[in-house]
Amino acid sequence: MKLPLILAALTFLDLSATALAQGGPITMQRKSSGGWELVRDGKPFFLRGAGGHEHLDVLQASGGNAIRTWGIDALTATHDGLPLTERAKKHNLTIVAGLWVAHERHGFNYSDPAQVQKQREQIRASIAKWKHESSIGIWGLGNEMEGPTANGQDSRIWKEIEALAKIVKEEDPTRLVMTVVAGAAPAKVKGVKDHCPSIDILGVNAYASASGAGKQVKDAGWDKPFALTEFGPSGHWEVPHTPWNAPIEPSSREKAAKYFATQQLVAEESAGLCVGTFAFLWGQKQETTSTWYGMFLKSGEKLPAVDAVSRAWTGEWPANRCPRIEAFSAPALASSVAPGQAVEVKLDVADPNGDEVNLDWRIAPESTDRKEGGDHERAPEEKPLAMEAAGEKAWKFTAPQEKGAYRLFLYVRDGKDAASAENIPFLVK
Repeated sequence: MKLPLILAALTFLDLSATALAQGGPITMQRKSSGGWELVRDGKPFFLRGAGGHEHLDVLQASGGNAIRTWGIDALTATHDGLPLTERAKKHNLTIVAGLWVAHERHGFNYSDPAQVQKQREQIRASIAKWKHESSIGIWGLGNEMEGPTANGQDSRIWKEIEALAKIVKEEDPTRLVMTVVAGAAPAKVKGVKDHCPSIDILGVNAYASASGAGKQVKDAGWDKPFALTEFGPSGHWEVPHTPWNAPIEPSSREKAAKYFATQQLVAEESAGLCVGTFAFLWGQKQETTSTWYGMFLKSGEKLPAVDAVSRAWTGEWPANRCPRIEAFSAPALASSVAPGQAVEVKLDVADPNGDEVNLDWRIAPESTDRKEGGDHERAPEEKPLAMEAAGEKAWKFTAPQEKGAYRLFLYVRDGKDAASAENIPFLVK
C-alpha cells in the first residue's frame, strides 16, 4: 500500500489520546460530509476494537479502545480478581456488550411463541441489570443469529431482532444498538434494513472478503453506520484443502498481513459508513486448529497478528515484536508419508529484536470435531515431537507408526511474551 493511503487511513482512525474511552454511552451523528461518526464525551470516536475479554493490557498498549463480547455473562468474567467491567475501566476501554440471540441450529424455534417470549424477557432483564454500567458503550444484539450459512431470507429472524431492539431501547434509551450478521450478503443487509429500523449499527463478520465488506453493505442499500465486527485470516472454509479435506492454515506472516491490510482498507472502501472494526480473536480458541483464529497462544504469548493491528492503529511497531518465521515448508505438506518415515522440514526464523528464540515442536491428530459458526470444538491432544538437525535451516522427524491425518505444529517463542506459530497437515498411510 502506498504511504499516502496509509497516512490517510490512520488519520481517519483518529489516533489521538483524547479519543480513548472515558466512560458512558456512545452516540452517533452525521458529519458535514454526510457520513457517520460515533461520538463519546463530545469527541469523534472510531472503534479500534477486538473480540474477547483477555489481555486487555496488551490491547490498550496496542492502541485499541474497545472490546466486543458475545454474551452478557462475559461482563462478570474475572481475571486477577476483577470482572471485565472493572478491567475495561482500568485499561480505558469501552465495551460493546453482547446480548446473545438464540440460533435455530441450536434448537431454538422462532415460530414458538413461548421460546420467543422467554428470550425477550431475558434480554429485558439483562438490560435492566446492566444499563447503569459506565464501561458499556454500545449494546451488541445478537451474533449471526440468522445462521452463518443461511441465505438471509428468513424474515422471522429480522422481525424478532426488531422486537428485541425495541425492548433494549425501552429499557435503555441512552445507548446505540448494533446487530451482527455473517457476511455482507445483500439479502441479509436488506433483511436488517427493511425489518429493523431500531438497529443503529450493522455489524458484519467477514474474513477473506473483509476489506470489501463496507462497500458491500453500501451497495446493498445500507445507509446507517457499519462496523466490521470480526476480521482476521482467511476462514477455514475459504482456503485450499488437502486431498483428505484438511484445510491448509495460512502462515503467521500471511495472517499478520491480512489483519493489517483489512484494517487499512475497510475504512477507505467504506468511508462515510464505517465507524469501527474488531479484530478476531483477542485470545485463543480451538476452531479447526488451536492456532487458526487466536491472536495469542494458549500459553499467553501474543502472535504477529497483534503486532499488525498495533502498527495499523498507532502507525508504529510495538517495542518488542514477535519472532518472524521467514520460511516453513516440507515435502509432506498436504501429502502422504509412510509410517515411521523420516520427514524433513525447512525452517528460517528471525527475531526483529535480535532475541534468542525457542523452538517448540508438537504433533497432533487432525481435528475430527469440526463445528459451524465458531461453536465449541474439542481440541486434539498435541504431543511434544523430537526433532533432529538435518543441515542448514533443516530439521527432520519420524512420522508416527499409526496411520491417519496429522498436523505438525511449530511454536517459536522469544521468552518475552511474543511468539509465532505454524502448522503443516500431512497423512500417514
